[in-house]
Amino acid sequence: MTTTGRRPTPADPTPDITPDGQIQTGLVRNLPPELGPNAIAVLQGHSFMYSDAVGDVAPGSIGGLVHEDTRLVDRWELTLNGAPLLVLSSGAVEPYSAVFFLTNPELPDLRANHVGVRRQRFVDGGLRERIQVQSFSPEPVSIEVRLTVGTDFADIFEIKQTVRDRSAQISRSHAPDGSWLQFTYRNAPFEACTRVEADPPASRMEGDTLVWDVRLELNQEWRCELRVPLRVGPEVVRPPHRDFEEVFGGGVADRAAQWRSLAPGMRSDFAVLNEVWDKTVTDLVALQIEVRSRGHTGIFYAAGMPWFLNLFGRDSLITAYQIVGVGPRSSRQTLLSLAAMQGSKVDDFSDEEPGKILHEVRYGELTQTGVKPHDPNYGSADATQLWLILLSEYWRWTGDDDLVRQLRDNAYAALRWIDEYGDRDGDGYVEYATGSPEGLGNQCWRDSWDGVRFADGTIPVLPIATCEIQGYTYDAKLRAAELADGPLGDPRLGQRLRADADRLRENFNRDFWIDDRGGFYALGLDGDKHQIDSMTSNMGHLLWSGIVPPDRAAIVARQLMSDELFSGWGVRTTSTAERGYNPIGYHRGTVWPHDNSIIAHGLARYGFRHDANRIIMAMLDAARDSNYRLPEAFSGYARSFGQAPVPFPTACSPQAWASGAPSLFVRTMLGLDARDGHLIVNPDIPPQIGRIELTDTHAFGKLWNLEAIGTQAHVRLSPRKYQLAPDSK
Repeated sequence: MTTTGRRPTPADPTPDITPDGQIQTGLVRNLPPELGPNAIAVLQGHSFMYSDAVGDVAPGSIGGLVHEDTRLVDRWELTLNGAPLLVLSSGAVEPYSAVFFLTNPELPDLRANHVGVRRQRFVDGGLRERIQVQSFSPEPVSIEVRLTVGTDFADIFEIKQTVRDRSAQISRSHAPDGSWLQFTYRNAPFEACTRVEADPPASRMEGDTLVWDVRLELNQEWRCELRVPLRVGPEVVRPPHRDFEEVFGGGVADRAAQWRSLAPGMRSDFAVLNEVWDKTVTDLVALQIEVRSRGHTGIFYAAGMPWFLNLFGRDSLITAYQIVGVGPRSSRQTLLSLAAMQGSKVDDFSDEEPGKILHEVRYGELTQTGVKPHDPNYGSADATQLWLILLSEYWRWTGDDDLVRQLRDNAYAALRWIDEYGDRDGDGYVEYATGSPEGLGNQCWRDSWDGVRFADGTIPVLPIATCEIQGYTYDAKLRAAELADGPLGDPRLGQRLRADADRLRENFNRDFWIDDRGGFYALGLDGDKHQIDSMTSNMGHLLWSGIVPPDRAAIVARQLMSDELFSGWGVRTTSTAERGYNPIGYHRGTVWPHDNSIIAHGLARYGFRHDANRIIMAMLDAARDSNYRLPEAFSGYARSFGQAPVPFPTACSPQAWASGAPSLFVRTMLGLDARDGHLIVNPDIPPQIGRIELTDTHAFGKLWNLEAIGTQAHVRLSPRKYQLAPDSK
């Protein structure tokens, strides 16, 4: 397919289905109403429930219960005597659980604040919710409790765009005794079912509303428990036998506690860092998912809640890299599973090519019926190099020669993809251009349609070779050469790969460097080989990869830490000097924690430890103002603009590579690396952090304890027996 001269386009159009059942594409509409600034999500695995602060989901919003890319509930509204409730306080308890404390407004037959309501909710193999109503009225009161339920069975791709009306294809059934109601939808080969079970049964059913007639004396309490088993397709997953006391009372250790007991411990003299580390552990456990594709099953970190609760090759690979010393088993699982789904043929619709590592896997109706190319989709020009980088990093930390040899054919196929398919025109650079009408226009990490721009704001033509992809390619070839000399036993390959890397480095520094504005690297080359002259955070990835000559590293560091790129909370994706800069544009000026973790690590690699620590401390300050969790991105406003970072309106939270960033921050401060069977520690700890103790970190099949303060460190073997952290269900 010829693509030169075509520009990336806006978000893909949303499919509609004609009366005869044929799916066609329609126009994208504006984003549906949000759930408010205090929206609350609970998640586990492929499932999440997203509601407003009262716990309600209004129809037409982006909220609801979603499982495996299908919305099973799009309406979930609780009322007392016909009125919505008022929130006193609410919030998540754990990533998979939340609690809502509510009361009644002033009503003709009920004084305000005379009834207290508590909703407890968790997701664990299904949705569970308990509603407790207590009267504080001195006189007996009659209360009508109503829960209205609805579903549109929307595909995840539709929820933020236009949801097709499936109502004519949705069948309903209600239990005569009020104990359940059920919705069923089929569009072969796709089918889904939502069943809501109530205990005690409703007094009556009014359409899709369960109604309980309750009479309470002073201090008397009424409660009801609701269950929504998860079902997409013929398989039903029922909630496990965990009760609310176990989930909310802490009586049973959850997977996060089990993971924490075996994962490395970290404590410092800086309380914020300790809180952020603990949140990271909890969130990474919540984001573990089981992915099934093409007959293979593996455990990965989902990219992020709510829109990307699936496997993304790039995100999973970078997250595994960030935490390789924390949980090497996740790196192993990621490598094996992505290898099992490695591209084997040319398919323009999914952008699959032999040797290519996938971009994304989805399960919803639009994927199953062939409208969307996500089973899996291969629209990523950097995941293949990142897979080779992770293979090398895993080997450096574990010395696992057997796995490298097991993946020999996959590694060779990945290297062939870089040269034969990634380099589309034989100029030595990896370019991208989708061959699919449903494909991503941009296939670098800045993969929004307008994420790659010239300094004047115009969109470059395809194919595009972004700078950081060339850095990844350089690093991947050098690392693969190291593996070729070692466990692969192929020194001739190693020699060729080093020659390739040297040639790439020389040409790259000639073709991508711009002398203007103090000197910087172009964001990329467009389809006509014009330099895309935007100044961006991608330069920091070049430091991480090592492709920058030492004499230019100081220039790059100065640009990254300039007021135009460094916001005070972190490095912006795009300089404020660019015409396309937008502090709330997805890749056009926001601040991404994962991006900053890579930049800080790259700065430290070239000896700019002070600058790396400035970024780390800024990120920790930002986390303190977001409940110690780093979200997908912050808005790019300068720190002087407000007392706290301005949230990015649709950021995923938690998000895997944002959650993995604190682990890489700690590694960067410690100067921690693994080479040739030795653990290397070269610390530069900021005074605000004080002492860092890292206990039971994993390397070479052993556990190690590290202690560092300032530039001094001590390393010793842990007396604890080595055991892999449980990075799987």
